[in-house]
Amino acid sequence: MASFNIVMPKLGESIQEGTITKWFVKEGDTVEEDDMLFEVATDKVDSEIPSPVDGVITKILFPEESLVAVGEVLAVISMDGEEEESTSEEAPEIPESKRTPAASVNEESSVDESRKLSNRFYSPLVKTIAKEENVSLEELEAIEGSGAGGRVQKKDILTFLENKAKAKPDTKQIATSATASAVERKAPMPVSIGSEDAVIEMDRVRKLIADHMVMSKQVSPHVTSVVEADVTELVLWRNKNKNAFQEKYGDKITFMPIFTEAVAAALAEYPLVNSSVDGDKIIMKKNINVGIAVAKPDGNLIVPVIKNAEQKNLVGLSKELNRLANAARTNKLDPSDIQGGTFTITNFGSFGNIIGTPIISQPQVAILATGIIEKKPAVLETPSGDVIAIRHKMYLSLSYDHRIIDGALGGAFLRRIADLLEQFDTNRAI
Repeated sequence: MASFNIVMPKLGESIQEGTITKWFVKEGDTVEEDDMLFEVATDKVDSEIPSPVDGVITKILFPEESLVAVGEVLAVISMDGEEEESTSEEAPEIPESKRTPAASVNEESSVDESRKLSNRFYSPLVKTIAKEENVSLEELEAIEGSGAGGRVQKKDILTFLENKAKAKPDTKQIATSATASAVERKAPMPVSIGSEDAVIEMDRVRKLIADHMVMSKQVSPHVTSVVEADVTELVLWRNKNKNAFQEKYGDKITFMPIFTEAVAAALAEYPLVNSSVDGDKIIMKKNINVGIAVAKPDGNLIVPVIKNAEQKNLVGLSKELNRLANAARTNKLDPSDIQGGTFTITNFGSFGNIIGTPIISQPQVAILATGIIEKKPAVLETPSGDVIAIRHKMYLSLSYDHRIIDGALGGAFLRRIADLLEQFDTNRAI
């Protein structure tokens, strides 16, 4: 009888594993093509995976909360509509150790097998690199992983190998001591819990966000610059044209696509801000892909990405922003929707805040925060002298990685964004 193996899909270029957070089916269930089989969570996004075929679920090889490498068989579907006793394509029985969220390095790894490893997960790629480069057990266990839950990723082990090759014998002990000291400094402070205190367990996404924020502050020396922008003209333009815009294009025009347009134009003029740092190398990104932080109903954040933002007009930016925001709030984002960002915008103003100092989304080197637009009295110069007028103003704050962006570049880039907003063309047709 014909059978079809359901495998862990590859949900992005850098994704090597995923966690099964929910099964929608059980063994013996009949499914049709496109019926949802399971939900998988990665470091990037949660996705619901549909069945590619009709048939009966004959085997489910991993329970919920299992962390599984890309390509591993998760379930078997009989395509004849009946459960099978055996098939030539039957998936191999999965060892008990691999049915848990944490798996150990397999027998082929070159690490010391006389001891058991900790419960850290190592992807097939990391295990292969460890084997080829003769990485010892102690070395592998000592690598600080940048993945979810501290898991070691490809870049972590490659960075370790690069640093190992550069290190001199007399500096290794110093590096080891420094690492130990850093671990001690990062140990959490003990927290006392009173009898009336409530204890709330972080959900998986909140843990990922927390880990990423801590990592970003450790990796990048953050500097934040702030400017105030007079956005009166663009506010008046939007108020005048928002109804006609929605009638013509079927989408609301908010301030965010206008901010995105200005950011994309400024990034084209200051390409170093549109880059990443790789060791002692600067990677200049060709594409300008602007991520927009979106608050989800569960209180967590996700950052969908507008690809090639500098190539889109205001209509295109509005439609793409609305599509991504709606998909984010309903958990319908595709993994490709949140990949490849080169710069991020976060809107503090949507919560009534005037200013903020955001944390950079690695491996980017800068992030812009937009504050609330408020009416303020301002001094204006006129041919007949200075006057006080009511103007619409807002704060823009830019956090940037001081390893490659100094105050002059960061300040000039931020000022350019403000200038573009202040000089908004009010004669622009919708």
